Amino acid sequence: MTTSSLHGHVALVTGGSRGIGAAIVKMLAEAGAAVAINYRERATEAETLAKGITAAGGRAVAIGADVSEASAVADMVERARSELGPIDILVNNAGIAIVKGVDDLTEEDFDRTITVNLKSVFLCTQAVLPMMRTKKWGRIVNISSGAARGGGSIGPHYNASKAGTEGLTRGYAARLVKEGITVNAVAPSLIETDMMKGQTALVSRIPLGRFGTSEEVAQAVMLLVNNPYMTGQTIAMSGGMAFN
Repeated sequence: MTTSSLHGHVALVTGGSRGIGAAIVKMLAEAGAAVAINYRERATEAETLAKGITAAGGRAVAIGADVSEASAVADMVERARSELGPIDILVNNAGIAIVKGVDDLTEEDFDRTITVNLKSVFLCTQAVLPMMRTKKWGRIVNISSGAARGGGSIGPHYNASKAGTEGLTRGYAARLVKEGITVNAVAPSLIETDMMKGQTALVSRIPLGRFGTSEEVAQAVMLLVNNPYMTGQTIAMSGGMAFN
């Protein structure tokens, strides 16, 4: 992949203001894509990221939106299209992790997790599909988790949201395969983000002996964006904790 390989493409990254999302935004921009950076609350971080890309000669815009709401998604996609052009790369990265056990998990926790982590993937995918279909080219990458297939430590509601994400990935991939649109997922486990601060004891569970990095997750996303022959697949990143 060269730094100019994505010139002429427009990407939307949800939850793109920090952590894994920000790393993905940076790599897409470095490869030449114009990038719409979605955020829900962290406007300053998203704006700073967009300004940095623009200062380096790229094109980027920060757009605040709750991607679990259809009207907000529609407005976000229209603004990205009007400012950058038709979206043909979508990375569904936005998500929440409400840590709850079986005994204290509430219906509200469950509904909110499914809405943010799973429904948002559906809403954003549906919103950008017309542009991809017009172009007969598209790349959709969904950020899942090792919790989609394992027990995990966040809770069964989180497991369900990520397993559903991988189900959507396969379902869309099967139906869009003849239209030039690929749909894949990346499932990271124990990545060194804000969520992992103070959790150094978890490193002992990882055969490689360290947390993964946001940049390593972004590299997997870029592989999927640049590979036209992979669709319906999930790349697991667990440092050797599990083998699929």
